[in-house]
Formats: sequence, C-alpha cells, structure tokens
Amino acid sequence: MVQYGLDYTRCRWILPLLLGLAVIFGIISLVGWGWVTSDGLPFAQRGSLWKLCSLEDEWQCRSLMDYAWGRGAAATFLVGFIIVCICFALSIIAFAIPTLRFNFIRGIGGLLFVAAVFSLMGLIIYPVMFSRYISFPAGSMAEFGWAYGFGWTMCLMAIGLGFFFCCLPLYEDHILGNVKPYYYGDGN
Repeated sequence: MVQYGLDYTRCRWILPLLLGLAVIFGIISLVGWGWVTSDGLPFAQRGSLWKLCSLEDEWQCRSLMDYAWGRGAAATFLVGFIIVCICFALSIIAFAIPTLRFNFIRGIGGLLFVAAVFSLMGLIIYPVMFSRYISFPAGSMAEFGWAYGFGWTMCLMAIGLGFFFCCLPLYEDHILGNVKPYYYGDGN
C-alpha cells in the first residue's frame, strides 16, 4: 500500500473491522475459563469472571457473584463490553453513510474511552480482590490466563481505537475522496 500511495477511501473500513475484533476478544473474555488457574498435584482450580471451580476428587464450582467484588468486577467489565458493542454498531452506521458525519465519529472515540475506563476497572478489581479473598492450597500458585489477557486486549484496543476515532476528522477530505492520493515514487 505504501508503494502505491495511501488511499483513505479504501482504508476507511479498517477501524470498524478492528472494533469488531475488539468485540470478539471481549466475547472470548466473558465466556472463557482462563481468567485464573492454579495447578497442584492433589488440587487444581480454574476460574472465570463468573465462577471458580476446584478439583479434588471431582469439580465443585462456586459463584463469584456471592462476593460484592465479584459482582462489581463483572458489572464494570460487562458495561465496558456493551459500550464497545454499541461503538461497533455506530461505527458501521457512520462509515456506511455516504456523507460521513465526522463529529459523530469523534463521539464514538469518546465512548470508546468510557468503555476502556469501565473495562479497566473490572480488570483491576478482579485480580486484586481475587488474591485477597480466595485462598489457594499450599504449594499451588495462581496464574491469570488467556481469557483475562483477552479482556486486557479488548481494553487496550478500545483505548487505541478511541485515539484513532478522535483524530479521524482531521483527515475528512482524504477519507471522502476530495484529495488526489499521493503516490510514492511517482516523481511528480
């Protein structure tokens, strides 16, 4: 793309595509069992945002919604995820309209920052309170795993995409095709 120039009209769907990827990462994080795991020879645990299961002879699960911090972490992360989903729908609507409203796009960027704050609160509440109130047997160590990492990925993508959506109106003429693309190596 650099060799032939940067044509903004062809690249304008990249941001909604990346926002859709953030939604997928949020779904994986919400339904995943890899938020926390611990392995020990006689005892193992694995947990999600919603419950913690322990294996001694068989799996026994208890809900983290019995704890106020569990409800708080789940609620704040879920609110952040819902706002990211709303931003995804709004970005598709915004880029599908031929006369793009760039103030509308800046609002999407602001909503993404709000979503990042909510999901960040949930991602910080969970490990701090989990390690404080949930005890592990001696000899085992808790590790935060892949589903927790997908939650962080969604949060960081919301922050990055928020910057891009806020800065996008600066390139309004380029995106609408009102400026001739510059081709690198053209010599003119």
